[in-house]
Amino acid sequence: MSLYDVIRKPIITEASMQAMDQKKYTFEVAAGAHKLLIKQAIEAAFEGVKVESVNTTNVKPKAKRVGRYTGTKSGYKKAIVTLTADSKSIDIFGEDAE
Repeated sequence: MSLYDVIRKPIITEASMQAMDQKKYTFEVAAGAHKLLIKQAIEAAFEGVKVESVNTTNVKPKAKRVGRYTGTKSGYKKAIVTLTADSKSIDIFGEDAE
């Protein structure tokens, strides 16, 4: 697994947007990724970023129903990455791409 296969996408919720003020960013990551691999992938993907800590959790699949048919949404692994105080912030939305 290469470093660029580890990070799938950022998770954009109200809680994760408020956590960005404390330099905490939430990403969906590959299921087999461990904390050291996630740290290396974040530092390789974004310039000028130093990771202080990584917290991971497995999000369980939820039951969904459409009409009379039942099924489940897929589960995923979530990583909350805390950056050091002296590192620059991650631009998730690509606003400063000038």
